Amino acid sequence: MTDTGTRRRRVARRVAGLLVAGAVMAGTATLPVPARAGAVAWEPPGDGGLARFSSQHLHWKACTLGPDDKVGRDLDKAGARCADVTVPLDYARPGGRTIKVAISRLPASDRAHRIGTMILNGGGPGPAIDMPPYIRDLMGDAGRRYDLVGMDPRALGRSTPIDCGWPSGTWIRSAGEDRRGFDRTVAFARDLAGRCARTSGDMLPHISTRNIARDMDIVRGVLGERKIAYNGASYGTYLGAVYAAMFPGRLSRTVLDSSVDPARWGPRLLKGTEAANERALGDWAAWTAARDGEYGLGRTRAEVLATVRGVVRASAREPLRVGRHRVDDGIVPVVLFIDLGTDEDAARGALAETVRVFRKAAAEGSAEPAKALDEELTYLLTGAESRDGSGQVAILCGDETLPRDPEVYWRDIQAHRKDSPFFSALTYNVNPCVFWPGEPRQEPAEVGGRLPALMVAATGDTRTDYASNVGLHRLLEGSRMITLEANVHAPYQRGYPNQCVNGRVNGYLATGVLPARDLTCAPEH
Repeated sequence: MTDTGTRRRRVARRVAGLLVAGAVMAGTATLPVPARAGAVAWEPPGDGGLARFSSQHLHWKACTLGPDDKVGRDLDKAGARCADVTVPLDYARPGGRTIKVAISRLPASDRAHRIGTMILNGGGPGPAIDMPPYIRDLMGDAGRRYDLVGMDPRALGRSTPIDCGWPSGTWIRSAGEDRRGFDRTVAFARDLAGRCARTSGDMLPHISTRNIARDMDIVRGVLGERKIAYNGASYGTYLGAVYAAMFPGRLSRTVLDSSVDPARWGPRLLKGTEAANERALGDWAAWTAARDGEYGLGRTRAEVLATVRGVVRASAREPLRVGRHRVDDGIVPVVLFIDLGTDEDAARGALAETVRVFRKAAAEGSAEPAKALDEELTYLLTGAESRDGSGQVAILCGDETLPRDPEVYWRDIQAHRKDSPFFSALTYNVNPCVFWPGEPRQEPAEVGGRLPALMVAATGDTRTDYASNVGLHRLLEGSRMITLEANVHAPYQRGYPNQCVNGRVNGYLATGVLPARDLTCAPEH
């Protein structure tokens, strides 16, 4: 069994990532990628020369790569095995260069009642090789009846990862309180794109959700399955929907947890979520005010929000000294955004403690963070996990184009500051795809058609808001949606305490029978 607390922290960070005419800045490399106008919606005739990939023999091995590999140790301890699957770098040229896609497989323990193989994706986009033991625990009795497969998407984790040498684990920044802060994030985004152009230019044109879906189908074939089950959250719902569109009829039992509306997917995927985040922050403020004796941040919702506003403004005047870190108004809203992923008491208490630390740093010149906050700031403010953001943004930029003029983003921020004082400068901000070298090589997949999936959506989701879930639900004929009345992202995969949701999902995975109609689950805590 894995360390569930550690696994939930990994899930929380992954889903928080979602979850994202200019060249790169002068002097950096650019790629000879065809402009979008010249792109073709390529699909190979017949097997497209892919038969040799689907028929390859896998070498299953231990998952641990070294003494510091906790993910590998957890997989080995649970009884999983790992393998590398060879796939084309460029599916238009399957006879050319190949790359490796890493998978893990935890075999069904109830072989007599085995249902099949289920591929897992936890969103981000981020690695997923670590997921099988954790998801097996969530699935209850159904978990013992599937071979559970975690697949790191290309460019991430163990699947030929790219590392652009970023000074941060993520591309997400707030533009802050004024034009100076916005200009700072423009420079930051330009630098991130330039680093990727210099270090990973040969890979970038081939990193996209369409190609990840193609990799997933190679994995299906290699595993000898005519159909696969699928369990995806956040970005994983988009990947699942794209796979279903590109390879119709190859998904069996499918769970989509906190869904991405395909019409909103792309480098500006956070745009439009500011209202949900403002509401979640207000709900947290009311919760915190009711516990003023413990946290001392204010006796009313308004007072607590005023405390947070004071922290943001102080960080704009001068970066807060939080342990070894310097935290400015580009980072404080990101920390708020990350920590609003669920309305569970423990998470709300952790955010209250974080705000207390920030307030102390603003008032006294410095403050020491708790271990969890120090780890979060290390992720945001150092290059310790540069690979996370590098691979994630490469997928976003490879999927969809966006305006190249930074002034578009500044105008959007200004237009929404009044309605969203805490988050508009984050959700509408510029990002590295504005300066990305080249355009996507293919149009996004046309998502839709028949996919009788079970969807889970929370009314207060701060990442893929409820409207986004409804958008995909309308596109998928035969799907059913469970609506949870709560502020949480990816409730099923997060392990959110709601038996109504978890029981319905696990019952479907065990029987394959969808609810007769859409359902609503009330809060249980």
